Amino acid sequence: MFSALAYTLMQRLRSLALRGTVLERASAATIRARLLKIGAAVVRNTRRVRILLVSHHPLRDV
Repeated sequence: MFSALAYTLMQRLRSLALRGTVLERASAATIRARLLKIGAAVVRNTRRVRILLVSHHPLRDV
């Protein structure tokens, strides 16, 4: 069941968000490696959790 959900998520991401980019025809593993595995730091406070993403990602325009 989870694999079907992951497949559907990647198909929708590819068709909606990546249309017209270099990753439009990329495989799910390539999309995961280049876009979803981005370095981040998690900072916890007593009231909130902040996620700080890296600012100089090579594919930030995509």
